[in-house]
Amino acid sequence: MRWWDIEPVLALEAELFPEDAWSEGMFWSELAHARGPRATRHYVVAEDPADGRLVGYAGLAAAGGLGDVQTIAVSPDQWGTGLGARLLTDLLKEATAFECEEVLLEVRVDNTRAQKLYERFGFEPIGFRRGYYQPGNVDALVMRLIVQGTGTEI
Repeated sequence: MRWWDIEPVLALEAELFPEDAWSEGMFWSELAHARGPRATRHYVVAEDPADGRLVGYAGLAAAGGLGDVQTIAVSPDQWGTGLGARLLTDLLKEATAFECEEVLLEVRVDNTRAQKLYERFGFEPIGFRRGYYQPGNVDALVMRLIVQGTGTEI
């Protein structure tokens, strides 16, 4: 993801997460930490090869051996195509490059589609964050993947 991707990312963000979409400033802040020798973030976008339209994006933060999936979003017309799995694969490869021993993420308790994707990759539930998603006071399921020292290949 680069600065020129922010506008189409914001449009997809607003479509998918209308009540709790990230702001432009949040994406700029994340991208500020995604370049150079001290980078602690990795953000990627996916475009439709037919028309160049942005159809997905994902981001990872890493520090101290811990990775955190910040966001994964896929356009509804791409659901079921494997794009979410490809984005997650990219993030997990970067987690390895960042030398993360584990990767965490939060997912809405009512988003079973995403939970099933994460479970296929070996993420396991480890707890809840009550009222994490606002508005609506929706709980988040916290999931973890151990990526080093366990034989897990990513």
